[in-house]
Amino acid sequence: MKNFSLSRPTEQDLQNLLKERIVIMDGAMGTMIQQEKLEEEDFRGEHFKNHAKELKGNNDLLCLTRPDIIRNIHQSYFDAGSDIVETNTFSATTISMADYNLEEIVPELNISAARLAREAADAAMIKDPSRPRFVAGAIGPTNRTASLSPDVNDPALRNVTFDQLVSSYYQQIDSLVIGGVDLLLPETTFDTLNLKAAIFAIENYFDDTGKRLPVILSITITDASGRTLSGQTTEACWNSISHAKPLCVGLNCALGADAMRPYLQELSKHADCLVHCYPNAGLPNPLSATGYDEKPEDTADSLSVFAEEGLINLAGGCCGTTPEHIHAISEKLGNYPTRTVPKIDPALRLSGLEPFTMKDQQTSFLMVGERTNVTGSPRFKKLIEAEDYESALRVAKQ
Repeated sequence: MKNFSLSRPTEQDLQNLLKERIVIMDGAMGTMIQQEKLEEEDFRGEHFKNHAKELKGNNDLLCLTRPDIIRNIHQSYFDAGSDIVETNTFSATTISMADYNLEEIVPELNISAARLAREAADAAMIKDPSRPRFVAGAIGPTNRTASLSPDVNDPALRNVTFDQLVSSYYQQIDSLVIGGVDLLLPETTFDTLNLKAAIFAIENYFDDTGKRLPVILSITITDASGRTLSGQTTEACWNSISHAKPLCVGLNCALGADAMRPYLQELSKHADCLVHCYPNAGLPNPLSATGYDEKPEDTADSLSVFAEEGLINLAGGCCGTTPEHIHAISEKLGNYPTRTVPKIDPALRLSGLEPFTMKDQQTSFLMVGERTNVTGSPRFKKLIEAEDYESALRVAKQ
């Protein structure tokens, strides 16, 4: 990599790097924090010495109470080969911090987190001036869902509104940018409506301030069904968010790399932007030092299959991954070219839980929904009961 600004790499520096090779992101933050065996006092520090609620486990707070730990984690990922590290702000929104009665510290928390990552990036570039290093502002999904009811007996109930999500995300975005991030990364999206709120907040911020940063969007396929928690397939989810024109879209968390493969193939086929993958280190294993099964070489081997198939432009690790995993991934993927962004033919692409594409159709009218059913049409019901399906089909087409 040549001719980049040592003091602060630019968006063009990132674009140039992405054209050269597969770019490496960092690994898990929580995994590294857990290895520190921290106690309640570490999370409280002097900032929250007399706070009324227990704070252990609120990892984002360590940006204020143990910044040395967070800075060292960022540095360890840069040393391992990361080009991009994420800020320790996965839960740094008013919505998530409400669980700890700490909504008022959100601006300070995000600014401090961004500055810690920025310091580590600057130090890494001084140590090795041949490569730019970037900071991604991590924007978690929050601990609430806009699409699903928290009460099975009340399907219409919601514990958060779209507007509340937008307001919370906007505040976080503003603080991350003030702190010095190079790009924004809404990640681990289990509910597409939450992600659309984050996108809306980002665009509002860009419009209000006149600033624009690259945006990476990352979704989570929750299990072998191949769907997000809110029920969408990978392609349907992409149809829902493609209007945002992100720099990159991809998958992270929930699954190991091998289990992600069919969904990544689908996304890589349909996305007319860069694609990333940062999987968990396989399956959870409480007896493992990292809490997950895969060794660094296992995760690296799986991601190299994606690279060999031409599926990815960025790669890294999520839960259970460590600097050792990132080093192995960096070494392994250095031998493969970056994915070529496909040319996607124009078409009408819609999304419910499933994708819908209408291309080169001559009809000017499309019926969406039921034509008829046995409850609403006695005539149709009689034909179905008589097993006269040919006549029933004619009735349905009328």
